[in-house]
Amino acid sequence: MPNIVIDWLGEHVELPEGLTAETLAAALVKVGLEEEAIHGSSVTGPLVVGQVVSVEPEEQKNGKVINWCQVDVGTHNVDGVPVAEGGTPRGIICGAHNFGPGDRVVVALPGAVLPGPFPIASRKTYGHVSDGMICSAKELGLGQDHDGIIVLDRYGYSPETGYDTTPGTDALELLGLGDEVLEINVTPDRGYCFSYRGVAREFSHSTGAAFTDRGLATRDLPGVTPDGFPVEVEDSAPIHGVTGCDRFVTRIVRGIDPQAPTPAWMQRRLTQAGMRPISLAVDITNYVMLDLGQPLHAYDLAKVAGPIVVRRATPGERLTTLDDVDRRLDVEDLLITDSPEGARGSRVLGIAGVMGGASSEVSETTTDVLVEAAHFDPITVARSARRHKLPSEAAKRFERGADPALPPVAAQRVVDLLVELGGGTADDAVSDLNTVAPVAPIVFPIHEAERLVGVAYTSEQVRGVLVEIGCTVRDLDGGTTLEVTPPTWRPDLTGAAELVEEIARLVGYDKIPSILPPAPAGRGLTTAQQLRRSVARALAEAGFVETLSYPFVNPQSHDDLRLPADDDRRRALRLVNPLADDHPEMRTNLLTTLLGTLKRNVGRGNTDLAIFEIGLVTRPVAGAPAAPQLPGGARPSEQDLATLQAAVPPQPRRVAGVLTGQRVASGWWGAGRAADWTDALAAARLVAERVGAEVVVVADRDHAPWHPGRTARLELVDGTVVGHAGELHPKVLETLGLPARTVAFEVDLDALIAAAPGQPVQAEPVSSFPLAKEDLALVVDASVPASAVRAAIEDGAGDLLEELALFDVYTGPQVGEGKKSLAFSLRLRGTDRTLTAEDSAAVRAAAVAAAHDKVGAELRG
Repeated sequence: MPNIVIDWLGEHVELPEGLTAETLAAALVKVGLEEEAIHGSSVTGPLVVGQVVSVEPEEQKNGKVINWCQVDVGTHNVDGVPVAEGGTPRGIICGAHNFGPGDRVVVALPGAVLPGPFPIASRKTYGHVSDGMICSAKELGLGQDHDGIIVLDRYGYSPETGYDTTPGTDALELLGLGDEVLEINVTPDRGYCFSYRGVAREFSHSTGAAFTDRGLATRDLPGVTPDGFPVEVEDSAPIHGVTGCDRFVTRIVRGIDPQAPTPAWMQRRLTQAGMRPISLAVDITNYVMLDLGQPLHAYDLAKVAGPIVVRRATPGERLTTLDDVDRRLDVEDLLITDSPEGARGSRVLGIAGVMGGASSEVSETTTDVLVEAAHFDPITVARSARRHKLPSEAAKRFERGADPALPPVAAQRVVDLLVELGGGTADDAVSDLNTVAPVAPIVFPIHEAERLVGVAYTSEQVRGVLVEIGCTVRDLDGGTTLEVTPPTWRPDLTGAAELVEEIARLVGYDKIPSILPPAPAGRGLTTAQQLRRSVARALAEAGFVETLSYPFVNPQSHDDLRLPADDDRRRALRLVNPLADDHPEMRTNLLTTLLGTLKRNVGRGNTDLAIFEIGLVTRPVAGAPAAPQLPGGARPSEQDLATLQAAVPPQPRRVAGVLTGQRVASGWWGAGRAADWTDALAAARLVAERVGAEVVVVADRDHAPWHPGRTARLELVDGTVVGHAGELHPKVLETLGLPARTVAFEVDLDALIAAAPGQPVQAEPVSSFPLAKEDLALVVDASVPASAVRAAIEDGAGDLLEELALFDVYTGPQVGEGKKSLAFSLRLRGTDRTLTAEDSAAVRAAAVAAAHDKVGAELRG
């Protein structure tokens, strides 16, 4: 995000008196540049200009030499009187030695707070009372120290350059340390706003302030000379048919003072913009990049051998970049190379548009500088920056589309600053390899904006906006159609729709009426969407909390869940460029990520939980074709799209839930109840009930990660397995660090919805006749599932059965070994009469008989 310093912006556009960061943000948001943050000063309290009166070196016992200084700070002196009027200066201890009597410096007085925070106070040290501190650039947060203390006239702050450095002057204002800095958010299509040139233009659009485009060739630039540093482009593997470099300008400056410091005002601006000052040559290239938007690079001329060759990498090539990282290059990387010992293009100097190499960087001994200002293909730069994880400031600008007309202007600006600040001499040699294609004009019907936006823009408004943003406009067909040629700094303007967007933006979005169209009938939620919402609502009403987790997992999760080696859930889709290296796979089940959510909550003391998630899982099919690597920048063919679609694995939607701790809290009303497997099964059945799908519950003793003896399998009536519910395996819980007896369910929501009848549920009539009650206790083999007994009772009871519930399970000597007793409550009701005792007895007998015939049940005595 760019940081905008107001006084710097004022070099490009006329600013109103008293403009604040807040009012600047309000003006920019009107044209689509949103405020990200406003940053204040990191230095507070009295910070003033001081003039050194005397310096007395004093050697200490440890061999260190310190300076006992008398410093005139004007009205801030001991007696409040400037030294010129007979006042007494302040005594200050300083360990630096790059200044002397007469120098004007920056003094932090007691009460000031420097970045750190570091409060300043009078204190006794080295046998003196030091009444303040003489400051360096690092101590003020203005960059790294080069020579120690800031001596103002050496850093460009003197009356001759328009600065008031009278002792006692407020140094906060002098150095701009009190400035507010506005951080803005720039959308990807507005890359020109990564510069003061671009932001100033937008401020002008918003307010009508006078704008001076400093990126245009306002004076004659030197032409190409035969002795210009040789440059060649050999792009044998262009991306999407576009050459990686279509312009490359070089300039040479000789005789620079390698010890010349970067002026404090430039260091301040760089720091406020979020960049660290490094050295004069590097700082100047960064400064011009921030100012105009053209990335530049400075080479030590003595370390570069012509010709420079711009080419793609070859297999196996490597480069140590300026961040001291050795990188393996890809054949798609566009490189800047030179030709040492006549080996043409053999040495890699940098990754074009991303970062330079260490072999040719400017150092503290550099006196001759080769300046590069080039224009590179945005897609090539973007891919290299992401491939090497190098989001450099240059790459940010190139990948959004830099201005191809800007390199010679920016290079001249760098040359001028190196001559002015570094004492160098501009060489006459100039090279400019230029194959930039002319900007294609756009045929634009003048009423297209009205057609797309719905606002009746006048012809004058349309033409005015297009000219204002820098377009060249020519009338066609008597003025009903325009031929619009976008400016070179707006590569995003590629068609009529983009021009319409500019018209709507600059005339004002507030001019577009807010008229909501009526929703057409029959285009609401689909049946599946309604059912999914109903499921989520039902689980929430049952006490579950819905969560959302990322679908990326660690391959170790398959082992954590104790999945068998041949389990289909181990076949996961692996991402080429994952968000996190330790989570490179797409999940194949919801429990993997849901248990991670549970673990985080339990780790924070939240131990009574019922959570659920509805989401997609990815289930690759064995033998599926691999996804093709399609080229960027061009629409794939129908065949390519079909091949790509065939490679996309199925992604069914699941719903899963986890419960742990107390399901019913204890309190004054009595003891609570821990969540158990029946709660998980009830939740799974609730999902099926809300969808309207009929499911059968069957015991399942072999499905990870559930407990082998406390797990139920849910099947459709045709036998299709749609989910599982029950208690999780103790070893899984131990591995994940989760509470014992945690229970869970996971069901295939898409399969349930597909199996639902699809017709509206018919309401059953409510009988006004009284309820009759019967209880049954049936003894069956221990292996017989309760669901089978329940189904038999339902068949035998017939239409009079309104509700059936299992309320007790007993095993013990009273029923015999290998047996169990299941007690059911039957609620009976007639629709046309009050049931008699004979009716109830008949239903009871029929239910017992059906249970005996189907599952061998005997009535418990």
